[in-house]
Amino acid sequence: MHIGELAERAGMSLRTIRHYDEVGLLVPSGRTTGGFRVYTAQDLERLLVIRRMKPLGFSLDEMAELLHVVDALADAGPEDQPALAARLDASLEDARTRHAKLVERAGMAEEFIGTLSTLRATLP
Repeated sequence: MHIGELAERAGMSLRTIRHYDEVGLLVPSGRTTGGFRVYTAQDLERLLVIRRMKPLGFSLDEMAELLHVVDALADAGPEDQPALAARLDASLEDARTRHAKLVERAGMAEEFIGTLSTLRATLP
């Protein structure tokens, strides 16, 4: 698929996808003879992983590190698996911690909305 279709399917902007290409997070699987980026379903899955990391506040470097682990898992031999599993476990724990903080912040936002709603209900 071309970048426009990828952007539409992922719900992301062309600019963001091009940026991810520039920083090496999402390199297109190929290019047309005219030089246009071509992406596969696997590239879309990778982009969706990146998209899911973004709200948790992962930096581009952290995303790259985690994607490197994910990529390495495909070719890992038995001797590499323990180290990769440890890195994956650390990322998983980090994601859980970040998620808990987001849930807490969402709760605070709901309380704030409730406060504003209560104040608004006192007015005509």
